[in-house]
Amino acid sequence: MSTATKKEKPDLVITRVFDAPRELVFKAWTDPKHLAQWFGPRGFSNPVCELDPRPGGAILIHMRGPDGRTHPMAGVYREVVPPERLVYTGRVPDQGTPLFEVLTTVSFVEQGGKTKLTMEAKVLKSTPEAAPMLAGMQEGWKQTLDRLAEYVVKL
Repeated sequence: MSTATKKEKPDLVITRVFDAPRELVFKAWTDPKHLAQWFGPRGFSNPVCELDPRPGGAILIHMRGPDGRTHPMAGVYREVVPPERLVYTGRVPDQGTPLFEVLTTVSFVEQGGKTKLTMEAKVLKSTPEAAPMLAGMQEGWKQTLDRLAEYVVKL
């Protein structure tokens, strides 16, 4: 039993409080027009942002870095409970073979007109080549959530 518990532990957990209602923060995660505006670390844009937020629905995001390189991410929603919870997988391909796959769980809790968001990421699969990207996962998510905080107060 302890082995199963250990395997379930996320690799990364970040909790933040956003100065926006839960429904708005949830919409920022599930509406491609909104997600494209803030998703990714500072300096990144999302020229492709296609979301089908329902269980089994696809996610396709092409993040473009400040250096002009595009970083595609494809995934599938496993769970969508508006405005409480999102669970999805994300794969970063390398010539057709995933470099890594991450299970992301995002919980949204109403907190007096604000939103307490908890994001958990669990690496499901990875290759040795993915190590530098995974090493930057915490900082990447920190910057991404900073951008979300700045975005939702403008809505």
